[in-house]
Amino acid sequence: MVKMFALLRRNPALSRDEFVAHWRDNHGPLIAGTPELARHIVRYEQHPRHRDDGLSGTDDVDGVAVQWFRSIDDFAAFISEPGYSELIAPDERRFLDMSRVEFIITDEPNIVIDGTRSDVEGGAAGTASA
Repeated sequence: MVKMFALLRRNPALSRDEFVAHWRDNHGPLIAGTPELARHIVRYEQHPRHRDDGLSGTDDVDGVAVQWFRSIDDFAAFISEPGYSELIAPDERRFLDMSRVEFIITDEPNIVIDGTRSDVEGGAAGTASA
């Protein structure tokens, strides 16, 4: 499994609320509702910025998109689909500042702390490791 993480900055013509509404109500459903595109994606997450102050991170980042793919080849197939260039790319230009989108494709994570596991006590693993 590989994941694509994209730092998103909104089109300057949009307010933060307009950006979030378009991303949630138009862009996400457009991808999910286009079978030839959706078939390449295992999971698609939208993480809008929590709030507008510096406590939520870099000032001009409006959100993070996370898309899970079975392989880098599936990611390449996704962006190579005609529906991507015909539907998704034009929509991205409507609500994103494409010149400032940053992304990375990552391998499986190295999990350092997993507080969701039942064998974890007090935030530390129940067994010692080197």
